[in-house]
Amino acid sequence: MNYYYLCTYAKTKIMLPKAKEIVDAMSGKMQDAVNFLEEDLKNYRVGKASPAILNPVMVDYYGTATPLNQVASVTTPDAKTIAIQPWERSMIGKIEKAILDANVGLTPSNNGEIIRCMVPALTEERRKELIKKAKAQGETTKVTIRNARRDGIDLLKKAQKNDGLSEDGEKEGEDELQKVTDKWVKKVDEVIAAKEKDILTV
Repeated sequence: MNYYYLCTYAKTKIMLPKAKEIVDAMSGKMQDAVNFLEEDLKNYRVGKASPAILNPVMVDYYGTATPLNQVASVTTPDAKTIAIQPWERSMIGKIEKAILDANVGLTPSNNGEIIRCMVPALTEERRKELIKKAKAQGETTKVTIRNARRDGIDLLKKAQKNDGLSEDGEKEGEDELQKVTDKWVKKVDEVIAAKEKDILTV
């Protein structure tokens, strides 16, 4: 190992924690974007029963807008039915109203104790709409990921200019940032492909 390389390696090794800190922070932002995408896709009504369909439903609970799952038990007794068991029978009317107001495409009915929502099958047109919407959400997520990469590069350059990060350390940080960007973009593609398959095979 020659003297120049030894010095460069020593500098890089000393300064790398700063670069790693930046890369880790941007990777965290990318992961948050993917997590948000996955949660958003759970709300798509794809023709089979899932408690997640009712995530947007907010119930008027004594004057406070409250998530449905905090005032009732939500289960799926079969692939086409969502059953809602209110913890207070007096909430049945308010829960039904909240489901209708949320416009999630379900019509509730009750037997005085349990509310049931039958999940209708998707039309071919609706499947295409959902796939198109999912892909658009995927592209938006990729933009967020690439924006995080750009922000990371800017921070690395500032660290080199102002915080003593070596040129090699900055370059290594950029390379690592590209790797995590590629990883999360690939994850978005996998998430969207899985959702498309889910929509088409219901």
